[in-house]
Amino acid sequence: MISKGGAYRGCLLGLAVGDAMGYSVDTKTWPQIQADYGPNGLLGYDLVNGYADVTSHTQLAAFTCNGLLLGLTRGQVYGKMAPYVRYAGLAQQEWAIGQRRYDQPQRNHCWVFRVPELRRRRCTDTRMVETLNRGKLGSLEEPVNKYDTPASIAAAAAVGLFADPNRLEPEEIDRLGAECVALTHGSPLAFLAGGAAAHLINRCLLEPDTPLAELVEETLTSLNNQFGREYAQTGDVIALVRQAMAMTRDYTILPVDAMERLKCDTGAEVLAGAIYAALICERDFDNAMIAAVNHSGRSAAVGCLTGAILGARMGEEALPEFYLECLEIAPVLREMADDLVQGCPMTRDSRMFDADWDQKYLHGG
Repeated sequence: MISKGGAYRGCLLGLAVGDAMGYSVDTKTWPQIQADYGPNGLLGYDLVNGYADVTSHTQLAAFTCNGLLLGLTRGQVYGKMAPYVRYAGLAQQEWAIGQRRYDQPQRNHCWVFRVPELRRRRCTDTRMVETLNRGKLGSLEEPVNKYDTPASIAAAAAVGLFADPNRLEPEEIDRLGAECVALTHGSPLAFLAGGAAAHLINRCLLEPDTPLAELVEETLTSLNNQFGREYAQTGDVIALVRQAMAMTRDYTILPVDAMERLKCDTGAEVLAGAIYAALICERDFDNAMIAAVNHSGRSAAVGCLTGAILGARMGEEALPEFYLECLEIAPVLREMADDLVQGCPMTRDSRMFDADWDQKYLHGG
């Protein structure tokens, strides 16, 4: 039986593992990966000074979690708050400020801003940083661009982690996941994939014993019910995921060939690739990582989403130690996961006061 804390830790740690492993080959084609690492491709971390570097995927997930907990805390302590997506946007903009080499703020809202590993310049999509630095962010109703890359898919994974039944209604999860992606990516193919990713990760946390294929089908049904009438691209996202699911049942197709067919370049394609890798290696995290990153697409994005899905289902205890011992950011991610499980311990009408929580989520650390 996986503990709730173990599942949450596993999700964030798995996300970071997949991100760090995929980062080494994120800009390479499959033939280039073979040329650099051998005919079977990358089989583990490509370490730098003994550590596995994470990218903007892990950074954005941590900042988005921080922002959502900031909103939750303000609501409980002060009795009023803005919509959660506003706090996610604030946190993402603060992350973008941290990517600058100049003009650093004297005050910050997110305690993770003070963690050096979460501010290192490892952005997989500089256009996302430019969007965050412009001031006005996008929404489902008023997109600011037509970007369809998977650069902000990890923000949707954070929504899946945050969305406890006591905080959000089930139908709100998909929408908040889509909204957090739409802040920087205006293509429906990107933010619909975000809605699906948030829903699937949340269901993996709540229903770890339900077969993953069933949870994927439930996710597609929820996505269609919420967005099908409004966005014609909903059908495209569903079709991509169904294509991925069909290939898991065809044992003549090698994982790398399946990934090449899925392309794994847009947000929707990355979602399909991650679901494929998670389904074919549902109880084998190591082989899932290998399948997730060895292709010509966005390896870090597929790796992080695959890692988040399987980490949520398997728990931290099931993740191979050789992945975690090289992950410099692991203690911070464990702390964030524990905070997500606990939630704000203070309320407006209670005498309960938690100095550590107050410092982190009301005073920015």
